Amino acid sequence: MNEHSKPAPGAGVDDFFLARSIAVIGASADASKIGGRPVHLLRKHGYAGAIYPINPKGGEIQGLRAYARLADAPEAPELALVAVPAPQALQAVQDCAGRGVRAIVVLSSGFAEAGAQGAGWQAEMRAVAQRHGMRLLGPNCLGTVGVAERAIGSFSVALEDHFPQPGAIGIVSQSGNIGSNTLQLLVQRGVGISRMITTGNEADVDLADGIAALARDPATRVILCCMETCRDGERLREALAIAREHQTPVVVLKIGATEQGQAAAASHTGALAASDAVIDAVFLRHGALRVRSHEDLVEIGQAVAQLLPHCLPRQPAVTLVAASGGFGIMMADAMSQAGLQLPPLAPATCKRIRAALPGAGTNNPVDASAQISSRPDILFEVLSALQEDPGGATTVLFLSLSLYSTRLRGTYLEALERLRAAYPRRPLIIISRGPADAVAQIQALGIPVFSSIDAAARGLDALVRLASLNDPETLAAPAADTGSAAARLPEATFRSEHAAKQALTGAGFEVPRELLVQDADAAVRAAESIGYPVVMKIVSADIPHKTEAGGVALNLDDAGAVRAAYARILDSVARHAPAARLDGVLVAPMLRGGTELIAGISRDPVFGPVVMVGMGGIYAEILRDVAVQPAPVSEAQAQAMIRSLRLYPLLDGARGQAPADVAAAARTVARLSEFACRHRDQVAEIDLNPILVRPRGEGVAILDALMVPVPAARIPDDENSHVA
Repeated sequence: MNEHSKPAPGAGVDDFFLARSIAVIGASADASKIGGRPVHLLRKHGYAGAIYPINPKGGEIQGLRAYARLADAPEAPELALVAVPAPQALQAVQDCAGRGVRAIVVLSSGFAEAGAQGAGWQAEMRAVAQRHGMRLLGPNCLGTVGVAERAIGSFSVALEDHFPQPGAIGIVSQSGNIGSNTLQLLVQRGVGISRMITTGNEADVDLADGIAALARDPATRVILCCMETCRDGERLREALAIAREHQTPVVVLKIGATEQGQAAAASHTGALAASDAVIDAVFLRHGALRVRSHEDLVEIGQAVAQLLPHCLPRQPAVTLVAASGGFGIMMADAMSQAGLQLPPLAPATCKRIRAALPGAGTNNPVDASAQISSRPDILFEVLSALQEDPGGATTVLFLSLSLYSTRLRGTYLEALERLRAAYPRRPLIIISRGPADAVAQIQALGIPVFSSIDAAARGLDALVRLASLNDPETLAAPAADTGSAAARLPEATFRSEHAAKQALTGAGFEVPRELLVQDADAAVRAAESIGYPVVMKIVSADIPHKTEAGGVALNLDDAGAVRAAYARILDSVARHAPAARLDGVLVAPMLRGGTELIAGISRDPVFGPVVMVGMGGIYAEILRDVAVQPAPVSEAQAQAMIRSLRLYPLLDGARGQAPADVAAAARTVARLSEFACRHRDQVAEIDLNPILVRPRGEGVAILDALMVPVPAARIPDDENSHVA
């Protein structure tokens, strides 16, 4: 199957959730078997549509008439669940195609994950589905659940005892068990679910389909996504764009970093632009929030659903309240470590708190003492004062184990009910490990409850980041499409630094004037033409790392120094690489001052060209202080990348230094990303190292450059990005 022909993300996926009739191929009377469980679950949980068990023996299965063949069913089912052994699954899919089924879930395993024979069956099933306009989910998946419709296309044990209540959270997972466990944890917390889809081997329907379909679902307000890998970068980006268009936040747990063969990278850029950083950048570009643990996925996802649309914290500031000074200190440590600020309270706020609690400490954290829970009106007054504080920080209340006390539980619930009614648009966070029913009562008020201080700190940081990611006023304008064909670069472009720089100069990059010479006399003439001091560098396609070969000489101030350096370079290179082909020696101005950056392009196997920028010298390689984005980027996006570097203050005039020309550096990075996209069929990597960033208004100078070609046998990126 040609991946280019796949439907647009989300097309036809609603058929899995809205099906008015479901066939189970391989149905069993034993409800513990994969073929028996869907029939059991559909009946137990009240699916209103027709259920057609398909089994060669016919007869009756779990109280329903069974049919020996799908063709014998009284109508074409809208959804078919395939639960037969892998060797028989292809025939089942063909039967569905002949009967006019619109959507198929292949629950069976034993396909691409099991070896070459299974991969062949999987490819044939995909081809059948494509030819007949069906959407096929799986194989080797846990299927789907449409909660409001009670349309169960799954055998998940999470549905055995408790069926979810309809709600705002949708689940998309490549892993069936992680998706099922996510659903189960949310059900245990009393959280409503809209839909769940697990994609398994992704022969047809993939993660992007699930995201796009749930983003368009009116009942889904938040998508929790469990992602193992991305097989098609462009489809994922399209799906995330659809989610942003529909203002449906996507919270992603991405597990496993893609292997990219970093050690074999020919440039610094290739080694520094790791795949996990690229996926982070894709999420950032498209407003998706990445979390690092399953616990955070569940708790933060629930918090997002409760605080939308008006209560997401929009500044990284918190006011902490506890009945214990010790817990207040623990909260302060965790929040500070998460990058959140603890601003002082306004004098009027402090006065109100002391009026309600004369012994309270009104620093931040607020040490409210045990008296805060003595009466609901006292608790309400203290929290009201904090909600009205002009600083606008998010209030975080630590309850410890207070909800286990019947009296304290009543106090807190009464005060919180009044508070939420009085301040419906102000965020409030609770930290508690109280009993599940008490926690559920608080959450029903639209107040998130985190299970620990550390979880709350991570959660608040994530909520603030999500608000900023999706704030229309702060979204960077999308970069222009520069993927159109361009004139091919000469093959010599990839031969040497000098040739690479010539190509960059022709494309408008700021490269200092330099001359290639073949003897010492010519080197002296070149140096006098350029002006002393100069630098000299060997030029050879066989010597990519010139310094290691003794092929670089710096700070040459006169003709004698140039002649001596020329002889020294040739002698050292002859000893280091006697078989190297030499194009000559490059003479260039020796520029001083400014701050060094490194910038470059590498090719991610899924997302294509990516652009990287970092502080130059040891900072990039040792500290890995770099920023990565899919190419192309706009100048505004490039400037944001530079400002995100930990050592950005070195460019911004730290310790009295002149501020660097960051705008010129951003233009260079943006132009580099566009250049790479125009020449994506030829250029695999580009390394500009270093770029000298001069004081503000004086521009930049590219001092060294390396271009690595796409290997001759390599498929151009616009095709390669779709390969599994």
